[in-house]
Parts: sequence; C-alpha cells; structure tokens
Amino acid sequence: MRIGFGYDVHRLIPGRDLVLGGVKIPHSSGLLGHSDADVLTHAVMDAILGALAKGDIGQHFPDSDPAYKNIDSLVLLARVMELVKQAQSRINNVDVTVLAQKPKLMPYIAEMRRKLAEVMEIGPENVNIKATTTEGLGFVGREEGIAAYAVVSLLENSPKTI
Repeated sequence: MRIGFGYDVHRLIPGRDLVLGGVKIPHSSGLLGHSDADVLTHAVMDAILGALAKGDIGQHFPDSDPAYKNIDSLVLLARVMELVKQAQSRINNVDVTVLAQKPKLMPYIAEMRRKLAEVMEIGPENVNIKATTTEGLGFVGREEGIAAYAVVSLLENSPKTI
C-alpha cells in the first residue's frame, strides 16, 4: 500500500462557474484557474500522484499549456488514472476535506463522490468528502478562496476489482 497527500487552493472571483468534485454548484463566484479550477479534484490528483511518486499536477498539466485552458478536471483525473493503471495499481480509498465558508456543500457531496468514484473506477463507498468552514478566519473565512486536502491509499500490483 502507498499513501499520497494532496492540497490545492484557488481564489474565488465573480463571473465564473464554481465546480467542485466535477459538480457545478450554484454560487455567486467561481474559482480562478487555468483549468476549471476544481480544487477538490486537483487535491485528489495530487494525492494520487504523490502515492505514485510522480510529482504534481503542475508537472503533468502545466498552466502554460493552452491545451488545459478551461479543461474539465475530471478529464485530467482520468489521465492521472492511466498512470495508476500503468503502475499496475488501484485506488483503495480517498478522503477529502474541502474548506469553504460558502456555499454549503452538503447537498452536492453524494454527486461529487459518485463522479470521482466513476473516474477512479472504485465504488462511491471508497470516496469520502467532508466540507467545513474556517469560522470566518483567514482567506477561506473572508470568502476569498476555497481549499481542499486529500489523502489517497493506493494498492500496488492489484487488478481492478469492482
């Protein structure tokens, strides 16, 4: 078994869609980034890459490459999953914490789990997503941005068993 840790943060800005875990969430602001700026999925990808000892998403999908402009982060996650398959490994489980003062994310978590699980070819019961505020403290509390932490456990030399 290998363990990976991921973290991502993006600034909130008006006039952009808010996408978390591949789900478009109604909100007055969205996240600024080269891709769709899905901090949740980015943290998961970085955790997977960490478990594989393959760097980070900036190395694989640089923001200087126009091919990734506004790209759906679930597409990028599918590409990261190709590295998992090449390593003859599989995702065992994923645990994510999203830090957002607003909006409330609970109504969207089941769909996020389903979408991530589908791309990672695991059951949604192996994907946990939690959301918390920072009680008004820091950049999250001031609603300047959203952050996400992710931990992934990877089983090496394991065939797909769904």
